[in-house]
Amino acid sequence: QVQLVESGGGLVQAGGSLRLSCAASGLGFSSYTMGWFRQAPGKEREFVSGISWSGGSTAYADSVKGRFTISRDNAKNTVYLQMISLKPGDTGVYYCGAYYRGNYLWDRPNNYGYWGQGTQVTVSS
Repeated sequence: QVQLVESGGGLVQAGGSLRLSCAASGLGFSSYTMGWFRQAPGKEREFVSGISWSGGSTAYADSVKGRFTISRDNAKNTVYLQMISLKPGDTGVYYCGAYYRGNYLWDRPNNYGYWGQGTQVTVSS
């Protein structure tokens, strides 16, 4: 069975840093574009960052460019999101998604076939 498990969330003050991890099992990890999304209460799931299954391409939402870095380790079936200079607006549940052979429209949640359970990130002012 496919399983994506996020970890690394927590409570931090503005300006702090967190590193999120998403460990995947039950799928051919290197065939999937991996994405990070976040969702605040009462709001839609929002694209944060993505990394291609091949070629090493990355993408970021404008709101996080220069502060967040996505990476993956295919040998460990894990994708990471390094977050620095966190702001209160970054607060939300962060989800890891897997998009089979994803070549475009990375910001569309319905393109992702698998999701983790999410990890809470709370940034206080």
